[in-house]
Amino acid sequence: MKTEAIPINRRQFLKSTGGVALFIGVSGIIPTIFSCENPKKIKGSPAAHKLTAWVQIMEDGQVIIYNPAAEMGQGSMTSLAAIFAEEMDADWSKVNVEFSPQESAIYGSEGWSGNAKIMLSAGSRVTKGYFPIMRRAGAQARYIMLYSASKKWQVPIDQLTVSNGYVLSKNDNKRSSFGNLVPDLLIPEDLPDFKEGPFKAPSEYQLIGKELPRKEIPEKVNGSALFTMDIKLPGEIYAVLERGNQHGAQPILENRDEIEAMDGVLQVKKLDYAIAVIATSLEQALKAKKGLNINWNNSPAEGFNSQEAYNRYEKILVDTGQKGRELTKIGETAKALRQAKKVYTANFKNDYVYHAQMEPLNSIVKVAEDGNSAEVWVGSQQGFDSKLGVPEVLGLEPEKVNIHLQYLGGGFGRRSMTDFVTECALLAKDFPGKPVKLMWTREDDLRYGAYRPLTLQHLKAGVDRNGTITSLEHYIVGDGGNLVASGIKNDHYNIPNQYALWKEVAEGIRLKHWRAVGHGPNKFAIECLLDDIASDLRKDPVALRRDLMKNSPRALATLNKAAAMAQWSTDRKPDRGRGVAFLERSGTLSTGICEISVDRNTGKISVHHFWSAHDAGLIIQPDNVKAQIEGGILMGISSVLTEQITIIDGKVQQSNFNDYQILRLEDAPESVETALIASTDSPQGVGESGTPLVACAIANAFSDLTGKTLRHLPFTRERVLEALKA
Repeated sequence: MKTEAIPINRRQFLKSTGGVALFIGVSGIIPTIFSCENPKKIKGSPAAHKLTAWVQIMEDGQVIIYNPAAEMGQGSMTSLAAIFAEEMDADWSKVNVEFSPQESAIYGSEGWSGNAKIMLSAGSRVTKGYFPIMRRAGAQARYIMLYSASKKWQVPIDQLTVSNGYVLSKNDNKRSSFGNLVPDLLIPEDLPDFKEGPFKAPSEYQLIGKELPRKEIPEKVNGSALFTMDIKLPGEIYAVLERGNQHGAQPILENRDEIEAMDGVLQVKKLDYAIAVIATSLEQALKAKKGLNINWNNSPAEGFNSQEAYNRYEKILVDTGQKGRELTKIGETAKALRQAKKVYTANFKNDYVYHAQMEPLNSIVKVAEDGNSAEVWVGSQQGFDSKLGVPEVLGLEPEKVNIHLQYLGGGFGRRSMTDFVTECALLAKDFPGKPVKLMWTREDDLRYGAYRPLTLQHLKAGVDRNGTITSLEHYIVGDGGNLVASGIKNDHYNIPNQYALWKEVAEGIRLKHWRAVGHGPNKFAIECLLDDIASDLRKDPVALRRDLMKNSPRALATLNKAAAMAQWSTDRKPDRGRGVAFLERSGTLSTGICEISVDRNTGKISVHHFWSAHDAGLIIQPDNVKAQIEGGILMGISSVLTEQITIIDGKVQQSNFNDYQILRLEDAPESVETALIASTDSPQGVGESGTPLVACAIANAFSDLTGKTLRHLPFTRERVLEALKA
């Protein structure tokens, strides 16, 4: 590939935040990286040279690529490195991957908040957000290798090429590995920007789209992979907090003297919403916590009952005095509904859901003895603040806080919060020089979690004399703002008039993004109403959606593919029902179809097969994308059939997996099949594309099988039996 140089002066190159700055580290630019004799030449012959902010090259040819994203099982340690290595033409067998420093100005991606760069692994944005950055950085690193070889050999750069970690001369057979070029690396006066390329054509890809073994799997298998829970630092002490089961309640400790006298207890500290115990061992801390005698009061959730709230929400729904906030307004739905031949309405409910990530929350903070700096070890989805709120808690400048990112055992949105990090920092402040490890137990994590919101939804759709859906109105009552609003639009359905309104309530319950955010409840409601209409019109649900997708060929392709996979047009078994659902999430278009049966005596729904097809743009790691989607489908089945947080008088009723049920292996489907539609468009997000397909597909399959409707998530056995009797 040839490229024209775009003027970028040396200072801009050093300070570039586009991903190709010389490695600047956490303490600022390293000026001694250049030789004083020749400022354009990199100094000396180091055993390892940090060529750019994204890559480190050793003389033996080994390459380290820095991963700016969290690794929570979604494969970022491989996918982002593969994008970089593809454009650099690095030898993949010699590529190693490490976490980058947590410095947003260098390693952040755009697309979340205007031009601000942030490090946030959430919203299915990692590959989508970093694809242009890693590709550009890899291309610039490649150019530096070509430029350095060109100067060393006195050969025009356009007569050189790069392949699999080597620079090659087309005319005289000169050949040098990246490692051999380390002592001779040069920075060009005018480094090509590569913002618009040129980049490799997909037909040239050696890594992207191929089946690559994930880089972090071997250490996860042999046990050497480090999660924060695995780390034990010299002199480490332990902290636990009792937060109770009533969100926001204030504690009054009745037996402080008794607890402080217990073996190993170093401190008992009152917070606004908890009592903290710090001890020399985790066992001592947990024992002391168990002995706490606390009175709780002043919870904003006091008196709140989650199952009774729906009656109040129905009144709010029709209360014209509470205006709400418009989310969507396309066309004139009121007029279209007046002109409709028939209007369809339905209410949908969904209870609170807990994240249930495998690893409970934990972190380590060590404040320096002089109090002027701090180190943090944590498995985090990062955040809008790459230092996770620690500088503010400790009164430090951000550059004085060093975040050591670790693997994390599941996030699903929960670890994009920083409460478990700032709590630890607050406690560590009292113990300078000592690492303080804060551990949340499963009970802490579940009872004081931050849940997917509880909502009531009311939908209204109008159909004209030709059986065409002309309007759709969608009303939501619930807490959480954007947490309840996502997935409300129907961009890929040809419905000319659409309106959505959110009416806010506040119950004092902690809320947070849960995998796919509002898409799960909202698509559940929308897709179920479509099947109601199809049934009333005596129209096949897939055919109805085909009509709606006539102007969206990519969406239609996923529908047709999923229908073919499921052999939709074939006869059903007498005891089986099938349901279909479509959605768009983070740019990925998805259609899912499931097959279920129902035990009419117990109310148990069994999902036997789930087929799905997705257009996610360019696929970096096909096998990993399928794993993400299939794992999301299983998580969706779990949340839809069994997972439920209930609150009585403001108190969370569940405490652990004995009363918060998750999907068991014996209840997993017989098969989960996933198809990816080939595309050369930019990669889109896939981590949340499977989960929100499930509720609507199961509900529609239930209706197909029984002629009855399910309108309240989760579909507990009691609710299924009630629906069957209706």
